Order: sequence, then structure tokens, then C-alpha cells
Amino acid sequence: MIDRTHKLPVVRQCQLLQLARSSAYYTPQPATPEDLVLMRRMDELHLEHPFAGSRMLRDMLRLEGRNIGRKHVSTLMKKMGIEALYRKPNTSRRHAAHPIHPYLLRDLKIDRPNQVWATDITYIPMRRGFVYLVAVVDWFSRRVMSWRLSNTLTTDFCLDAVREAIARHGTPEIFNTDQGSQFTSSDFTQLLKDNGILISMDGKGAWRDNVFVERLWRTIKYDEVYLKAYESIPHAKASLGQFVTFYNSQRPHQAFDGKTPDMIYFADLSQRNLAA
Repeated sequence: MIDRTHKLPVVRQCQLLQLARSSAYYTPQPATPEDLVLMRRMDELHLEHPFAGSRMLRDMLRLEGRNIGRKHVSTLMKKMGIEALYRKPNTSRRHAAHPIHPYLLRDLKIDRPNQVWATDITYIPMRRGFVYLVAVVDWFSRRVMSWRLSNTLTTDFCLDAVREAIARHGTPEIFNTDQGSQFTSSDFTQLLKDNGILISMDGKGAWRDNVFVERLWRTIKYDEVYLKAYESIPHAKASLGQFVTFYNSQRPHQAFDGKTPDMIYFADLSQRNLAA
């Protein structure tokens, strides 16, 4: 974690740890151990039943013998950044003053890597707290191009993830997001415009418009997060890093006849380079 007594500047420590700078200056309100247990279970229930709102989650928890009221469930949902999926998961709430861009992917044939990238944010439980994960995904190959962790829902860790993806892999033709304030902010949209990238945004409440990122969250949580109890942000970062490498390079996908995202992404790029 960040060591404020170290001679290395805090900003440089954040860069080396690949943490959002805001994380170093933010002091979160600690959740009680009881609430962390509830939040972990609510995250599992939300993944299985994304249509469930605070009333249904309360009733599900009560059926499991947990004495909890709807108001408490609603408070924890806001802390986690989730809502029932008839309204988009609330890890990224729309800012009323930010302009919204049209959805460009409807009926679009996506047949090559770097044609469309997409991003989203999800909640990651730890043993003594939680963090947020943002990932940039290549739509065609399902490859995770970059990712970042943060303990705040600010824009800067999203910007860092996009900058890394562009630095490593170039630019996509289209970048798709939801209408969350992080993605509609002038800083985020200007970064895309400066790189000549077309901006696409999901329809309000239309979570299926970004379905491949939603599927990634499900895979990460069931195959990695729910099997672990991260002791710290560095622990979460190291373990998630190992899993993302496995996901990209070793985990076969049924949609690709058992091939991995790396195989699809790099093979197609190589063929196109040879053809050029």
C-alpha cells in the first residue's frame, strides 16, 4: 500500500502500484465485519439475480436467516454501486450535465480486433473492505486489454486503464461505455476524441448493450474473486493480475471453439498485417 513516510513521492508510488491517485488521498468509511459479510452475499445474489431490487434482496437474505431491513439493504447497495438491472448497475451513475453519445453497435458486424473496445466498472469484495475494478475489453476477441483497481469511483482510474490499453495496443475504431458519470465526463470523452476514437454509449438501462463485459465480470467473480479473500489492495491486484493473464492466454472459450482470447486477438491481427 501507499507509504506516506517513504521518500518516494505518493504520486510515483501510485504509478508503480498502478493505483488511482485519488486512492492515496481518500479515507473510506470502514464497513463493519457484519456488513462486509452481507455485501459479499448481496454481490453473489446480484450476479445470480440481476433483476432483484432492495425489497427482493432483503427477502432473499431473510430466507437465509439474516435479519435485515430494506433500508439497510438499500444503503449497502448504494455503497457497492449496484441496482436492479431494469436500471443499469449503479457503479457508474449518469451525470445530468454531461452529454450522451448514441449507441453505435446496433446491427454492426464486429469481425476484427481493435474494431470495438468496451469498458465498465464492478465491485470487488475483500476480507476487510472492497475495491472497484475497471477493465477495457476488445469486443471481438473478449481479450482484457487493461484494467485498474481503485477504492473510489472517480474518473482517473478509468482514464489510466484506457491510456494503458492505447499505449500497448493502439486505438480502437469505436469505444463503448455505459452512461456513467466517469465515462460521460469531459476528461474521458476528450481522451477518446484526441485519439480519433468514435464514442458509443449504451441506451439507458440497456445493460445488454455491453454484454461481453458483463460476462467477464461473471467469470472473474466465480472463477477468482469468490474463491479468494483478498487481504489488501496489493493482494487483490496481484491475484487479479494472475487471473487476467490466465483468462487471456490459457482459459478456453466455447464461443471460439476452445481457443483463448489471446489466440483470437493476435492471430487475426497477424493475418491482417500479412494481408496488408
